[in-house]
Amino acid sequence: MKAILTLLLAFLLLTEAAQSQQRRSTTNLEDEAEEYSSITTYGVTTNTNSGLLGGLVVRHSTRLENNLFGRPQYRYLALELVNVRHPKELSQSSNTGARFTPGKQNYLFVLRPQYGREIILSNRSNDEGITINGIVAAGASLGILKPYYIQYQVRPGDVRTEAYDPLKHTDLGNILGAGNILQGLGKSQIVPGVNAKIAFSFELSAFRSNLTGVEIGFLTELFSKAPVIIPFAENRSLFTSGYVTLFFGNKK
Repeated sequence: MKAILTLLLAFLLLTEAAQSQQRRSTTNLEDEAEEYSSITTYGVTTNTNSGLLGGLVVRHSTRLENNLFGRPQYRYLALELVNVRHPKELSQSSNTGARFTPGKQNYLFVLRPQYGREIILSNRSNDEGITINGIVAAGASLGILKPYYIQYQVRPGDVRTEAYDPLKHTDLGNILGAGNILQGLGKSQIVPGVNAKIAFSFELSAFRSNLTGVEIGFLTELFSKAPVIIPFAENRSLFTSGYVTLFFGNKK
């Protein structure tokens, strides 16, 4: 969370510096403001319920004819694929040096199609400044509960890759590492839910039609039942998180 707040503060300072420079200019910013009919971006995201790399995001915004509160607005579409971790997850090294997470029975991957509005709060002028957008979006959540596989030594020389079972794999010393992340994908369970988010997007256009930036926001997600990630810990159906998405893309 400290990293998210630090990034937010840094971009706010950059924004203030850019706006101060624009205010000193004698050019009419309204006449020179950039406007595009569509924006497509791709990015990586991290959040307070994930590791350093939380997932992947694709976003597409289309300009609407009508303004909202007197400001240009876009139809906002996004598709996210993220890994949600349990707060009690803590990986450790096995006797072989490989990493695994004690007590973890399932991965929780979430596919989130989202629909909403993106509003331009502060537009850049030609090659100067930062565009600041406000985003409100919501959508369905498709939770994919996939078994967590481990490499377990049944007896000396006999190592098996199996889905973790807390009643069977009781000796942590015999766990030699985690299995492949894709193992057991066909045995996944689907847990439906809904999500909603509010965010701010800070965009820098490196070459006019290209852009890079960061989206910083807050997301709430509710599943139809509590996904069991760690069976002997409290598993919840409601998740809240702060997130940061670094993105790049193009404008048309």
